[in-house]
Amino acid sequence: MSGTAEPRRRTRRAGPRCFLFLQGPISPVFAEVAAGLAQLGHAVHRINLSLGDRLFWRQPPGAPPAVQYGGTAEAWPEFIAGYLDRHGVTDILLLGEQRAYHRAAIAAAQRRGIFVAVTDFGYFRPDWVTLEQDGMGGDSHFPRDPDSIRALAASLPRADLTERYRDDFRLQAMWDMAYHLANLAPWPFPHYRSHQLHHPVATYLGIGRRLLRRRAEHAEGAQALAAIGDAPFWLFAMQMETDFSVRAYSPYPDLDTPMAEVLESFARMAPPEARLLVKVHPLDPCLKSWGRRIGLMAQRAGLTGRVHVAHHGPLDAMLLRARGLITINSTVGLRALALGRPAKALGQAVWNVPGLAHQGPLDRFWAEAALPDLHLRDDFLAALQGTTQLRGVFYAREGRAELVRAIVATLDEDRVGPFLPLAQGRMAPVAEPVRGAD
Repeated sequence: MSGTAEPRRRTRRAGPRCFLFLQGPISPVFAEVAAGLAQLGHAVHRINLSLGDRLFWRQPPGAPPAVQYGGTAEAWPEFIAGYLDRHGVTDILLLGEQRAYHRAAIAAAQRRGIFVAVTDFGYFRPDWVTLEQDGMGGDSHFPRDPDSIRALAASLPRADLTERYRDDFRLQAMWDMAYHLANLAPWPFPHYRSHQLHHPVATYLGIGRRLLRRRAEHAEGAQALAAIGDAPFWLFAMQMETDFSVRAYSPYPDLDTPMAEVLESFARMAPPEARLLVKVHPLDPCLKSWGRRIGLMAQRAGLTGRVHVAHHGPLDAMLLRARGLITINSTVGLRALALGRPAKALGQAVWNVPGLAHQGPLDRFWAEAALPDLHLRDDFLAALQGTTQLRGVFYAREGRAELVRAIVATLDEDRVGPFLPLAQGRMAPVAEPVRGAD
């Protein structure tokens, strides 16, 4: 599947449907959405794959108890196919379409014409959440050609980039630890296989180290900008190696590979007076010591003194001063475009659109980076937000309540997008902005 693939056509389905909930955000959001759908008369089912899943599920009144899947990963595809058939499932809701359990469920659903809705943190930050058909990122149905984007935007309001809700990082951290540490228990899910790359204890120790030095980290961005001074520089925004937008929607097996590629290209083709500023992802546990690691890579590339690393820092100030942004698929690319700055995607980013992001090879970006077409930029932001985004957050109570209302309404009214323009020039149905979210 890719961003150029057209989603399946469907007419709006009337009457009660049967929703199956698989793994979702590490918060009560899925349980609250299920309760809302049950109140509207829909059947609601849940399969727990791990003890962490059980912690965040509450059975809605009148719904059957959640099924506790304790089988092996190898037996899961046959189990989920049989479950879909036995219970007449019409819709699946899940977070993270690239998790192995979810890939098998999606494949079984698509063979049966069952609708799959995928959610995750929003393309827009900090208080938007993505809800799309089939997949996100490289699997998104959102168009990559400018004409289709303009056609989508014609029926939608301009994107709203103001922040309405703040999330609760402390609550997010507590729930995340509870979930992943619970999954270490050998019972009652002895065969569960996590999609995470690193042991959770190592991850939390790494994040703890970063929190202990957070004051020093927050000063790094300003210090790097001061050290760069008036020299031209480019910004490379890192992601986390556990992120499926890296693992599934890029050609890279890790972050070292694209980092070395960028440094080597910079050494070959960037002006000799230019600098490169590398911004580490704020939630990276830094199990790899990126400062030292990148310094060694820069030395091998002949870039000693020309590469700066910041674990935190003023992102907008960096983007506004930089000649351009390089990243794999990060949503920082959307922020760069919103600020009218040049951007280059090394992966299958949803914003990697001709006229917005640099389409040539990386070697040419240093000299040929162009500003985005601002009219197309505005249409793109409006279309992406209006067809794939819902306002709200996963953790803090107020924003979570708004998000739950939006998801329930969108699923109940069968408005999960996006839909592309028909060849005849007519528009297929477009997901209407949820009230209060435009």
